[in-house]
Amino acid sequence: MRLIRWISSSLQIKLLTMFIILTCIPLIAVGLISYQKSFKTVFDNSKAAAMLSADQLARDLDTQFIDTRKLLEISQNAQVLHFLFSQEDTYEDTKQILRTMDSYRQTYKYDSVLNITMVNLYGRGISERKGLFQLEKNPLRNSHFTYLTNHPDEVLMIPPSEASLLDRIDGFQYNRTNVISIMAAVKQQITHEVIGFIAIDLDDKVVKQFCDNVTIGETGFYFVVDAAGQPIFTPSTLKEHAKLPSPADLSHMLNGADTNYIDSSEGKPKFVYMSPSRMTGWSIVGYVPLQEIVEEANSIRQLIIITVVLSFIFAVSLHFFISYRLTHPLHLLKSKMQLAASGYLEAKVTPKGNDEIALLGNSFNTMLSKIRELLDQSIKEQEEIKKAELRALQAQINPHFLYNTLDSIVWMAEAGKNHQVIQLVQSLSKLFRISLSKGRDWIMIHKEVEHVHSYLVIQQMRYRDILEYEIDVDDRLKPYPILKMTLQPIVENALYHGLKNKRRKGLIRIAGRIADNGEMMIVVEDDGIGMSPEKLEQTRHYLSNKQLPEQTGNEVSGGFGLHNVQQRIQLYYGSNYGVSIDSVQNEGTKVSIRIPLTGGYG
Repeated sequence: MRLIRWISSSLQIKLLTMFIILTCIPLIAVGLISYQKSFKTVFDNSKAAAMLSADQLARDLDTQFIDTRKLLEISQNAQVLHFLFSQEDTYEDTKQILRTMDSYRQTYKYDSVLNITMVNLYGRGISERKGLFQLEKNPLRNSHFTYLTNHPDEVLMIPPSEASLLDRIDGFQYNRTNVISIMAAVKQQITHEVIGFIAIDLDDKVVKQFCDNVTIGETGFYFVVDAAGQPIFTPSTLKEHAKLPSPADLSHMLNGADTNYIDSSEGKPKFVYMSPSRMTGWSIVGYVPLQEIVEEANSIRQLIIITVVLSFIFAVSLHFFISYRLTHPLHLLKSKMQLAASGYLEAKVTPKGNDEIALLGNSFNTMLSKIRELLDQSIKEQEEIKKAELRALQAQINPHFLYNTLDSIVWMAEAGKNHQVIQLVQSLSKLFRISLSKGRDWIMIHKEVEHVHSYLVIQQMRYRDILEYEIDVDDRLKPYPILKMTLQPIVENALYHGLKNKRRKGLIRIAGRIADNGEMMIVVEDDGIGMSPEKLEQTRHYLSNKQLPEQTGNEVSGGFGLHNVQQRIQLYYGSNYGVSIDSVQNEGTKVSIRIPLTGGYG
């Protein structure tokens, strides 16, 4: 499951898995099949070549003995037959027989023939080396002569291990140690009775040189065994105690059941094969480590492995190249999308090419442009809505204040206080001129202070017996703007719900300063009747939850002005700023306005 989740976690890993499945696995499978096929082909060809070499040696050996066996024709010479059949011969007859032997030598160029010997059933014989001789032993006591007597049509091949004919019958020895003897019976022409025997001794170098000079691979060699599987000829370089296949191991090949087998009985596997010689009855055996026979197959295997590895490296490199070309734009697009999701709408991509990924990048850029346009449009709409809400809130203040002021003017006019009416109308005109401010929602602090001062002048003329006021605003605040009609509703609230209910003279104090944290702090205090804890908690609740307090008739029931100012400040500056209120019953109320020192807009 973890492997599946890991593969599914990345497009690049999915592409790598796809490349491995679609390229590397078939490539490895083809490599294995190719190796198996090539190994079998090369192994079969190597076996065939090795066995062909052994067959060639066997044919050469057969040819050599076929040529040599032509010397057996001497036994059909009339003088030879006469010599073997009769006991009488002259010196001239002997010389003639020897000349006949020499004539055959000259004709067939038998350099490997060491001696030609003929002997009759009575032990009287003639040879090139010894001339006339008489055996001391009965020749039929020799097992080979006895066999030929019983099988006169056969020709025997006597291996070197049994020495030469004369060695066996009268102790005669050659200068050479090892000879091969060809032996046959001589028959009377008419009765076909055996009258003697002929033996041709050959130098064994014909076979010996082949075993010494012809090798298989680096360490393989040939050796010759007889019909029983016993070694006759082995390479002279072979160690004395070297292990050769036993006659039992070779028996199935000697019986013709098979021509080769692999010997794994000791050490590294050996390839053993045999080719029989028809003329001699011997067999040529090849003995070579299997590794050397399949050396070419191993080279092919290495070549296939290198090819598969290089192909794998190429496929993986191609994968990373292609996957990088595919996934890099996607990663870039992903990072840009994350930036866009975090609010950075300038995170455009730069598409390359005309493929689907490039089209996706162009679509992403188009989407960002549309989003940015919609956001700009939304911001403008929000600003317009905010301005409309500000103006609506101000409109809620103006009629209320105008009603109270006009009420005061009417009251003074009725009382005949013309001078005060004129002063009041002038203050009202000045107040409304500042209130209008050419339609701007923001005015400088000193204008707002002048505006509230005009308001207090108007109200003091009406409530001369109960109203006194003080204004103390730090001159450092003058360069900063403020939402117009921020102070007037709070001052009005202090007058109507603080001092008026006190029924005696009270003080409204307005102070402004720059706080330690760099914010603007304006405080409006009165020493009126204050609020009960329950009313204070209710008012704070209204302010914190943006819930409009109840209005009854033309009077403000303790909180409308505060709520109005709070909502206007938070509409522009945010919920971290606004109005806070503290009050103690029968002692007074303190309203604090906290706003940042920043510029406004009209």
